[in-house]
Amino acid sequence: MTKVLVRLSRMSYLWGMTRWRTLLVRGLIACLMPPLAAAADSLPGDCPPTSAAMYSRLRTIGLDRSRVFHVRDASIHRPSLDLTLENGTLAFTEDICGKTTGAFFLGDGEVLLQPPNRAERGSLALFTGMAILEEQITSAYLRFNDDTAELLEPFLSPAQEAGDFLKDWEEAAHKLAESDAIRLFLDFSHFLPPTATGERERKLPPLLHVHLLGTKLGTFEVYWDAAIPEPLWAGQTQQNGGADFFNIWTSFLPPSLTGSPAFSRESDVSITSFRIRASVAPPTRLEASADLELHARTGGERTLLFELSRYLKVASVDTAGHPLEFIQNPALEGTQLHRKGNDLVAVVLPANLRAGQELRLTFHYAGEVLSDAGGGLLYVGERGTWYPSFGLNPAQFDLTFHYPVGWTLVATGKQMPANIEHPPRGASAETAGEKVSRWVSERPIPVAGFNLGKYARAEAKAGKVPVEAYGTSTVERSFPSAPSEVVEMPTLPRSARGKSVSPLLVPSPPPSPARDLQEVAQRAADAIGNFSQWFGPYPYSSLAFTQMPGNLSQGWPGLVFLASTAFLSPAEQQNLQITDITRQLNLQVLVHETAHQWWGDLVLWKSYRDQWISEGLANYASLLLLEQKNPAQFRAIMEKYRDDLLKKNKDGEWLRDAGPVTFGQRLVSSHFPNGYDAIAYERGTWLFHMLRSMLRDSEMGSHSRKDRISSDEPFFRALRKARDRYAGKSMSTHDLMEIFQEELPRPLWYENRHNLNWFVDGWVNGTAMPVLSAREVRIVQKAGAASVSGLILQKHVPDDLVTAVPIYAEAENNSLVFLGIVLADGNETSFRISAPPNVRKIVIDPNRTILTAPN
Repeated sequence: MTKVLVRLSRMSYLWGMTRWRTLLVRGLIACLMPPLAAAADSLPGDCPPTSAAMYSRLRTIGLDRSRVFHVRDASIHRPSLDLTLENGTLAFTEDICGKTTGAFFLGDGEVLLQPPNRAERGSLALFTGMAILEEQITSAYLRFNDDTAELLEPFLSPAQEAGDFLKDWEEAAHKLAESDAIRLFLDFSHFLPPTATGERERKLPPLLHVHLLGTKLGTFEVYWDAAIPEPLWAGQTQQNGGADFFNIWTSFLPPSLTGSPAFSRESDVSITSFRIRASVAPPTRLEASADLELHARTGGERTLLFELSRYLKVASVDTAGHPLEFIQNPALEGTQLHRKGNDLVAVVLPANLRAGQELRLTFHYAGEVLSDAGGGLLYVGERGTWYPSFGLNPAQFDLTFHYPVGWTLVATGKQMPANIEHPPRGASAETAGEKVSRWVSERPIPVAGFNLGKYARAEAKAGKVPVEAYGTSTVERSFPSAPSEVVEMPTLPRSARGKSVSPLLVPSPPPSPARDLQEVAQRAADAIGNFSQWFGPYPYSSLAFTQMPGNLSQGWPGLVFLASTAFLSPAEQQNLQITDITRQLNLQVLVHETAHQWWGDLVLWKSYRDQWISEGLANYASLLLLEQKNPAQFRAIMEKYRDDLLKKNKDGEWLRDAGPVTFGQRLVSSHFPNGYDAIAYERGTWLFHMLRSMLRDSEMGSHSRKDRISSDEPFFRALRKARDRYAGKSMSTHDLMEIFQEELPRPLWYENRHNLNWFVDGWVNGTAMPVLSAREVRIVQKAGAASVSGLILQKHVPDDLVTAVPIYAEAENNSLVFLGIVLADGNETSFRISAPPNVRKIVIDPNRTILTAPN
């Protein structure tokens, strides 16, 4: 929902890239691995007694001085992954609760990892130069939660000079232990008292995390975790321009596990409702209490993992008045993240959840989470989560805010009469200096937010839907200033002639979002009118736009944080010397965020691989409105997107090769820091344009490109089906393509198959931009008709790429006549097609509807 340039770290990939973080605490089918824990009566007495002690122990665990060995020809196998320890020294970590959770290896070894498909092999090759990872290693730090230590024992013998080994590597082992502490805490929290009979026999998903030093690749990581849908990944931290990026080389579910129910289950625990009472003290302070109602589907969880802004500190968590132990993860403090983003809060329950159990948790927390941008403009700093959550989790929200008089607060949901009987901790009842407002969601929504400012207000209507715009009279302190305007002095009187007079520098008037509020509200209302025809009714009772500092915007259900630049008129942007195409893109942001009310807020994406649907579709929807008003500007933006994908980085790598749209936030890397924007947004927009064009061409035949957009096009019929079926739910790329297949005209049935597999394989899961041309074209005139034959060539593409190529003919009056679609397969495809009489030549894709590269 947000156009944010993301700098990935290893932790942000593990915990933030997907909505699967709660899957980390679910059980796995028994056949995969042995259980972590033994029976309760056989456990040793060395388990830390509290959550804090358990977490601290896991985070700082060192090497066991009594277990240092020589290892030879040992191997560790996971599906699609083999780690061999050929010859060297190995020390196990100290035990916790009678279990060994790690080892440090120094010597000669090898790692072998085999990605399953072209996209993942291409990604691995981009970063390593190898389509299959086969690297000699000289050291490895392993962390695990299963019987890996026992499996290594047959390959071990006593080591000499164990003391020197420990002295050299103990400090490194301590530091490396930190990164897996939270993940292992989820497992070991089952040992915390009190526990019920049988809880410790619970089978847990096996983990293997290996930090490796390769002879060619340097330090990198390989990770296997059966608790997540893509259990195997590998990656490495690299720098670009002084910034750290964690490059995900590859991530996948091994083919041998495809179809296993263990990797396709939804989250076991969901949040059904939030009741949050917050006190806002400008410019930075927020104090809040949050009641969360949770539902356990299958049960078994002892610890639940929540996200919360790093600027907020949890004071307490309780259930039914009983305090609970919790860990607010401090592992990333002091790192390159500089306290940006979210913390992880692990809440330990008194006992494992039961299947079907309902649970209420109450969080009390506070912190300096707001930022003051100046000019009466506040915002939640660094896009952090201001309430504890599992990420995108459709739920009912009931929000009550206390804040000072003189400010305006706008939030998600419908404003209701305020209930101030239970103010948040530290807040008082309503007084002369305080305002209270309450906002309740009209349906389950995935996220909730608010904005606070000293706003002016304007309103427009989209049918019965009120559309409000809130902006301040000035922009934020950091906003770029307009250059002064040079004004020539008038002719001087005769008495002053001969004197040196300089031109007058007159400051340009400062930009003011408040001046353009009515235009903002009206443009959004017009967009809602169009989108309601194309996608179905607007999902909420109102829509509000509030000014947001910076150049990034964010869409919430019924509420949009709109960048200050997007509030400004074209003239004000021109005064800031913003280029024509950038001004047009700034104007499109408002419409883009409006489209997110359908795609991203009402219909969610299922995983990081599907987020491109939300961004690409919202972006394309905004450009379709532009196409109706100014086709030339529409074409200019689409050509800009094409040109962006054809840019090269300093190493000569094409931006188009950053990966397919289904790589999501993985596209942000040290090779391509802006890869997500270029691929998810811009290539994603092109993919939807291709889908719409080929569906329309195939169904409607020869039509005028000057025709206005029709809501009865197959493209929009499919999207309305998607909206109806997935409102309030998560939709995958596969789900969406199945719906488009229902509208698939016969000319798009590749090899006589009624599906879009060819489009998904080649275009959605690919990176190709073919160079198209026609050769050996023959036009044979017949009585009252003509026959056209020839070859279509696709250069610089995989040999199995299939492209729906529209064929036109040029008639005697220089007009173009649509002849039909040819499914070009691979590098060379012959075709034969009928044409009207007296055509002179054929033209392929004259309207530039295919994402091609120039000749």
